[in-house]
Amino acid sequence: MNMTTVGLDLAKNTFHLVVLDAPGREIEKKRLTRGGLMKYFANKPRCFIGLEACGSAHHFAREFARLGHEVKLIPPQYVKAYLRGQKNDYNDARAIA
Repeated sequence: MNMTTVGLDLAKNTFHLVVLDAPGREIEKKRLTRGGLMKYFANKPRCFIGLEACGSAHHFAREFARLGHEVKLIPPQYVKAYLRGQKNDYNDARAIA
């Protein structure tokens, strides 16, 4: 699986992610728990991870960088412009990606 870009919507206990390939097509959509998040990214090849900037985003950005991933924090007002459809966790993750 050629994983290039991951949009990750952060929350308290469950995290939603959308994986896009190089041309921008969605190849995976997943919901992870807090315990499974770092395990998921530890087993993946190096990729670009987009996070919506919030209080916990800086912590997760440092953890993902330690695993070798490239992380970009995006201000919430810029994510809103890319939101398609109703606001839900998967659509937020897609907009971040």
